[in-house]
Amino acid sequence: MNTVTKRDLVQRISENTKVQQQKAKEVIQGFLDEIIAELASGNRLEFRDFGVFEPKAKAPRTARNPRTGARIQVPEKITVKFKAGRMMKEKMQRTPKPEATPPDPGLPQTGSPDAPSAPAP
Repeated sequence: MNTVTKRDLVQRISENTKVQQQKAKEVIQGFLDEIIAELASGNRLEFRDFGVFEPKAKAPRTARNPRTGARIQVPEKITVKFKAGRMMKEKMQRTPKPEATPPDPGLPQTGSPDAPSAPAP
């Protein structure tokens, strides 16, 4: 799995739209800033076919310090929940993962495909 950075996205969008990288960066940063501002205001963001971002409150709880075993009160905190939309779910399911593909049952199971096979006795 590769990591894609904001810079990578800026470069791709700049190339695809023929817009200067600086302008693409400003638009992307503005978009991200607006998402953060809306979530901080407690608003739910819904992008059809992509997904939904929703602020979610986690209840206060009692935890333990693993070093000392002392009980600690953890205050309520707000996190962001993301639920993938229909199009994203479909695209994610169509993308095969190389390590998750089972071997073809019609092919004999040997070592390397380039390795010479042993003669039959």
